[in-house]
Amino acid sequence: MRIQLALNVRDVDEAVDYYSKLFGAMPHKRRPGYANFALDEPPLKLVLFEQPDAPERINHLGVEVFDPAQVREAGARLEAADILTESEEQVVCCHAEQTKVWSDEPQGLRWEWYAITDDAPAQIAATVGCDGRVAEAAVPAVGSSAEVSAPACCEA
Repeated sequence: MRIQLALNVRDVDEAVDYYSKLFGAMPHKRRPGYANFALDEPPLKLVLFEQPDAPERINHLGVEVFDPAQVREAGARLEAADILTESEEQVVCCHAEQTKVWSDEPQGLRWEWYAITDDAPAQIAATVGCDGRVAEAAVPAVGSSAEVSAPACCEA
């Protein structure tokens, strides 16, 4: 089984360059305005559609691993490729203690690689969202009737 994530991107070539570095892999398929990555590790089908005027992207995306050493390995790889944004050790986020690294792709979409180190920590930082930003900053777009909810990684 693999999760599929379909993303609208401004420039498919720029996106392919970034995601090739992020995952250490080349695309499985390329067509004009289209690319996909069929990854075994992590099990993911990442589909890229060149849609420069798309109104929506995604808040952030995550890859969960089960050993903090894997997070550190990803961080070392991202740092070597000069795309590491931030590293966090044993931070409380989304009602769990996590070790994670962040990378911001060229258009600003935040990716996290993380491992849960304590699923029920005694101290909960309720004001910090999974994307490392203060939760109160998450408000609907102007003119939107959407309700504010927890970041996707926090939903059960």
